[in-house]
Amino acid sequence: MAKLILLRHGESEWNKLNLFTGWEDVGLSEKGIEEAKRAGQILLQKGILPDICFTSLLKRAVRTLNYVLEETDLEWLPVVKTVMLNERHYGILQGLNKAETAIKYGEEQVRIWRRSYDVRPPALNEDDPRNPRLQKKYADSKIRPLCESLEDVVNRVLPYYDTNVLPLLWRGKNVLISAHGNTLRALCKTLDNLSEEELSRLEIPTGVPIVYTIYGHGTIQAKQLLY
Repeated sequence: MAKLILLRHGESEWNKLNLFTGWEDVGLSEKGIEEAKRAGQILLQKGILPDICFTSLLKRAVRTLNYVLEETDLEWLPVVKTVMLNERHYGILQGLNKAETAIKYGEEQVRIWRRSYDVRPPALNEDDPRNPRLQKKYADSKIRPLCESLEDVVNRVLPYYDTNVLPLLWRGKNVLISAHGNTLRALCKTLDNLSEEELSRLEIPTGVPIVYTIYGHGTIQAKQLLY
């Protein structure tokens, strides 16, 4: 039996401003810091502690994990940072206010970009400084999108999970993944056996640990949200 702990980063500065964030590397708000600390305190109180941790290359997820490890006195644990757990890339929408974007393009179009499974938002131009191919952080990465659909996120996250996380759970290791709303939605598609329509309605709260109890070869025995 093992525990898989999914944690969406605490509120970011751009969450607070209602901006599309994606791969833009913004920090946590004060509320987000408190959410991250609270997540660590809850895990400690419940006695649900990781043996190894995974996170993305984006600071809001990394810092959330750091606060959790500080609160649980587990800063010595191994941490794997990978682009495979980055948030969905929102293309040219990144940095735009969601409400203003709805006014400009229409609410239905923005809903499709945000909630459809296989529709990508408009892509960045190749010479856009936000292009991951122009950033040192991603210089050696094979994953450098100009935009992504949720399906694209599923197709990068699930193979990584199957290869790198699931074998640890089979060995009885508790795993904490500190990542992003769409990254975790991609995982929940398989973990909760969700249809594309169900997935479009799924909301992942910031700073709330979601704990799966895993038996055998990935069989899920229980799921709980720790508020």
